[in-house]
Amino acid sequence: MRRGFVTAGTWCVDRNITVDSWPKEDMAAVVRNVELAGGGCGCNFAVDIRKLDPSMPVSTQGLIGAGEMGDFLIGIADEYGIDRAGLHRTSEAQTQMTDAYVSTQTGRRTHILFFAAADLLTPDDFDFSDCNAKVLHLGLPGIHKLMDAPWGDDANGWTTVLRKAKAAGLKTNFEFVASPEEKIREVGLPCLQYLDTLVVNDFEIGALASRSTVEDGVTDVAAVFDAARDVLTKGAMDLVAVHFTSGAVLVTRDGIEVFQPSVKVSDENRKGANGAGDAFAAGFQYGIHEGWSGQDALKLGHATAAACLRSVGTYTTVGTVEECLDLAQQWGWRDA
Repeated sequence: MRRGFVTAGTWCVDRNITVDSWPKEDMAAVVRNVELAGGGCGCNFAVDIRKLDPSMPVSTQGLIGAGEMGDFLIGIADEYGIDRAGLHRTSEAQTQMTDAYVSTQTGRRTHILFFAAADLLTPDDFDFSDCNAKVLHLGLPGIHKLMDAPWGDDANGWTTVLRKAKAAGLKTNFEFVASPEEKIREVGLPCLQYLDTLVVNDFEIGALASRSTVEDGVTDVAAVFDAARDVLTKGAMDLVAVHFTSGAVLVTRDGIEVFQPSVKVSDENRKGANGAGDAFAAGFQYGIHEGWSGQDALKLGHATAAACLRSVGTYTTVGTVEECLDLAQQWGWRDA
């Protein structure tokens, strides 16, 4: 009986930097705090799952550098009990890093990326032949030069990895990173035929479906439903889940459609959105892994994201399943 998750792809070091406000060019900003943390979907999703349920097996695969930043990420994997046998190291490049600036004025985040080892990642760095996990969580397309390019007869390296995972008996999920719409379509659409689930945000589903889903920062929920239906027909997924500030929608292959409002997070409790998407994905996928209903899985996704929002770190304030759901109950849900 398969159980647990394997995360694969991006492992990076985040420098979470809190500033008063994001400056215009040639202007200055005042830094209030700098916090070093693990980042990328390979790290964040893995830690989130282990924090939600310390008994859940989690392993990971990826590529990091051989220096002290690589040592830092190894320490995070060990701290949270993540099997890192597949987390390879290279002396040919430094570990990927991200400066994640969070504005206290708006709560918005700005990411500045240093790709480094990310440019060297290839499908050869992934091996699922001895993997007993149930679900693969893979990403991030758009920021890995060789993975984004054609690989053999495949459209890109991501499809190669997904095919390997499917052949090994894994259920597959894919995560994107903030990219131009055309890049999301170019890399993402060929991957859809190798996915069992897809969990994305409102902008990403719009990009995949070539639909407008966000207008002046406001999500058009009806358009999100339409886009999710469109994308479902383009791939092999059993379900598509889409999250956004005010809620989330779920569309399944067998015709179930659900909208779930998000948790009411007050301004004083909202410290930063860095990692909130990973937290939602982890909560939702945990529920699906455990056989929960789609609505309950969406609720746990929102509850995990709400817990994450309490710090500028990517996973610092995520708690157990019970703690996250209790927090959501305490804060309440937005109106439908």
